[in-house]
This record gives sequence, C-alpha cells and structure tokens, in this order.
Amino acid sequence: MPRFAVGEGYAVYRGSTTDSAFHCHAAFQIAIAVRGEVAMVDASATHHRAVALVVRPMARHRMFAAAEVRTFFVEPHCAFADRLRDRCDNGITAVPEMRDLREEDIGRAGVCPSSELDPRLVEALNTLRDRNVPMASLAAMVGLSPQRLRALARHQVGMPLTRWRVWARLHRAAEELRAGQSLADAAIMAGFADQAHLTRWMREMMGLTPAAVLPVLRGHSRRAT
Repeated sequence: MPRFAVGEGYAVYRGSTTDSAFHCHAAFQIAIAVRGEVAMVDASATHHRAVALVVRPMARHRMFAAAEVRTFFVEPHCAFADRLRDRCDNGITAVPEMRDLREEDIGRAGVCPSSELDPRLVEALNTLRDRNVPMASLAAMVGLSPQRLRALARHQVGMPLTRWRVWARLHRAAEELRAGQSLADAAIMAGFADQAHLTRWMREMMGLTPAAVLPVLRGHSRRAT
C-alpha cells in the first residue's frame, strides 16, 4: 500500500513509481529499492543502478519505474544532510550501505540543524520553509545583505534561494491537498498563481504532476511522529 509522510526535515514515500520526467529537487533524494535495484539517468545521459541511490540537490535526473521503492527527501540544512554531503558527489551516487535506512534514522537527525552550514543560512531556509518573506526582509532578519545571503546559499547548498522558496511552496501545497483542499485552492494557498503554475513547478522539481500524487496524499498518508 502506498504511503507518504512528512516529518521534521524530511518527507518519505513508499510505493511503486512510474517513469518520471527530468527534474531537480531542492532537497537530497535517497531512493532505495525494496526488491532489486533502483535506476536513474542523469542530465549527461549516464545511467545509474544500485540498491540505493542518493541525488544531490539541483542534480537534474530522471527516475525509472519500479515496483516498490522507499524514497526520502532530506532538507539540505538538517543534520542528516551533513552525512549525505560527505558521502556523495555532485550528481547521483550509489549508497548500498543505506539499503536498510529507516524513517527513524532520518527523523532523529532531521530535527537537528546542520553543523556544517552557516547558522544564518539555516535560519533563512527555515524561515522560507514556514512562510513567505521578501528577500530584503529575510536578509535583514539573519543579519546579512541580500547579495551575501544569495551567495551563501549558492555556495553552501548549491541552489538559489528562489528555488528553495518554490520547494517550500510545493511542500505547503502537498499539506493543503492532504487536508482536502482542491488543486486550485491548494495552489493559491501555497503561493502559486494558479493550478497550472503549481503543476509546472511540481513537474520541474519532482517529475510528477499534482494529479499523479493526489491519490497517495489523500488516501494513504499521515504525518510522521
């Protein structure tokens, strides 16, 4: 039975997958095959296959269909992400030692902030995850200039803050859909212009459409504890 859950610093999905479109996340992705191997292809057309693969944030890739996988999305500013930064390269890396990774393993480290990132960047990412704040105000809140904050994000987590802002909005849209909102209402409540805007960004950052994930969000989901 498919399952989707959201915890502090991560989200997890277990179930079957179809071939995705090319996309890039703003979080680390760990894909683990329940049986056999998981397969992906990166932007350079290199194929990757292993019992477990980790994808760095902003690494463009496509995931192939699988009968059953466990997929974790780990926020780049939590403590568990430090472990992933040390283990993987700039794209997709085989991590067979993570084949038995459990939700509880990530959950324990997900509640702790990264010890490698600048604390001011961690605060900024947490703020954007919870609410929409203009860049100038966000930078002032953490004691940096907007230019320095943008540079820090690109250097330490490899993405512009605009991408993280969209990822946070997708997270909010998923929460609204799980709560029973329509696609159109969830899009507006999460900060997208309309349902089509939400669909474009979900395809770009997850390789899926809201219609594809809606049955899992509505029928087989719960908040992780």
